[in-house]
Amino acid sequence: MTHAVSNTPVSTTSDTTAVPTPVAAPAFTFADLGLPEAVVAALARNSITVPSPIQEKALPDAIAGKNVLGRAQTGSGKTLAFGLPILQRLSLHTDRPAAKRPRSLVLVPTRELAFQVVESLAPYANAQGLRVMPAVGGTPFNKQVEQLRRGVDVLVATPGRLADHLRQGTCILDSIEITALDEADQMADMGFLPEVRAVLADTPADGQRMLFSATLDREVQSLVRQFLPDHVEHSTQDGKASVRTMDHYVLMVDRGQKDLVLSEIGAREGGRTIMFARTKLGCDGITDRLRALGIAAESLHGGKAQNQRTRVLERFKNGRTPVLVATDVAARGIHVDGIDLVVHVDPPADHKDYLHRAGRTARAGEKGTVVAIVLPNQRRQVLRLTGMAGVKATAVNVSPGSAELNSITGAKKPTGEPLRAESAPRDRNSRPGYQGSNPRSGGGYQGSNPRSGGGYQGSNPRSGGGYQGSNPRSSEGYQGDRPRTGYQGSNPRSSEGYQGSNPRSGGGYQGSNPRSSEGYQGDRPRRSEGRGYEGRGSDTRRPASGPRQDEHRSGGFRSRTERRSYDGFDGPARSH
Repeated sequence: MTHAVSNTPVSTTSDTTAVPTPVAAPAFTFADLGLPEAVVAALARNSITVPSPIQEKALPDAIAGKNVLGRAQTGSGKTLAFGLPILQRLSLHTDRPAAKRPRSLVLVPTRELAFQVVESLAPYANAQGLRVMPAVGGTPFNKQVEQLRRGVDVLVATPGRLADHLRQGTCILDSIEITALDEADQMADMGFLPEVRAVLADTPADGQRMLFSATLDREVQSLVRQFLPDHVEHSTQDGKASVRTMDHYVLMVDRGQKDLVLSEIGAREGGRTIMFARTKLGCDGITDRLRALGIAAESLHGGKAQNQRTRVLERFKNGRTPVLVATDVAARGIHVDGIDLVVHVDPPADHKDYLHRAGRTARAGEKGTVVAIVLPNQRRQVLRLTGMAGVKATAVNVSPGSAELNSITGAKKPTGEPLRAESAPRDRNSRPGYQGSNPRSGGGYQGSNPRSGGGYQGSNPRSGGGYQGSNPRSSEGYQGDRPRTGYQGSNPRSSEGYQGSNPRSGGGYQGSNPRSSEGYQGDRPRRSEGRGYEGRGSDTRRPASGPRQDEHRSGGFRSRTERRSYDGFDGPARSH
């Protein structure tokens, strides 16, 4: 636990036998603040007895009911700085909260951060019989509605999902006594301020409000002026990097060597590594290439379903996956202890993103290293960003297998033994539901040899994607004497109906009587905005204009090779 900063100056002298200056006792402990005994005991069980600097400054005013503006870096203990005063206030109630009317609100920018806040506050809330729940996108809406009906003390929400509840009347904010905004600068960067303003306007004007942010940009300041009148401000830093246990390096690599350098860093032993890419495609590309070399890596970005993101993050926390590749948005809410290396694979967009990325390591007084892998044409940009972030980064020329790379990051040569693709299920519980002779619902497929990507096999296919026969076709696969998705012999099925004995893939069309709207004709159906396909050999024939058929797969990725190319990372050579 980070100890309170002493106000006693440290004596410095050139004498090598200087006597250390005694460290003054902290101004107070958690027990001195008037917190409920159950909370103090729960903190002690987690070995938390001395407040961090931001907690020491902000807690007395927050507990006193004042509006608080706190400025501190990620990992400084902000969650308890606003969470403990909320729990202290709500513990005074003897009745349960009314249906649909939570008593306090914590607004955060990302799903991951919402879950982290709930996890952090839950032990202390449970000790007092208080209920804390998240309301975020990507999770069942109706389940959240039911929880709100039962009554919630602390609602931790993202702006988008909370706006949905307010529109549908499933959550009402007129009983909110205390509101906290965490990572306010990130909410501004993500364009959430209109929703944030609307939410704050729905809360009682005389309620207590707290806002915590790493930086105070113009948009955040406008929010403070509008909704935090007569506030007190507490700051532990000036918006620049101030963690003394964090080392920063700019690793200069030659073009064409970045792949190898990154793979050696990913193969290091011990600790957790988080790598940052600019795009979702970049994350997936890095992950695929690392796994192809035997490195257990997984990606985390907004393109994944929430249950996937939760499982990926859980495996990263428990150490099963030592390397996490993430975008900035997904990683903003990752508060995981034990991350000792942060890698900028792509340069951050600005110095604030640099600080947020770097804040994943050196948490709670631990040591951490931050490295940026930089090509020659990126050096000026990265050095400018580190300067704006207040970081003194050491520039080092490295190459695959170099001693400098090993000493800074612990890099080693990967095994080169490919791991299965990240998307492949690792166990029965992660499968979408196909097994033996008892296919599961929601995409289940039957048989002893289910095919990949929507696998289909067996004599009794289920609906919703099931297809029959021993030689199913790709993409929309249909084959056998009982196709299910609306095409049969001379009796074409509904609105997208297609006629003939040999329906084709994608939007299947065949026969002498083409149907309207998607219009396809005779033995050579016409192309309609990339939906029609020509003849049996359409996969190898190139139309007069437009890309090849296989270039339309996977949402626009032209091929596996192209799918792996991304910003700032050397992909495999492509022929032109």
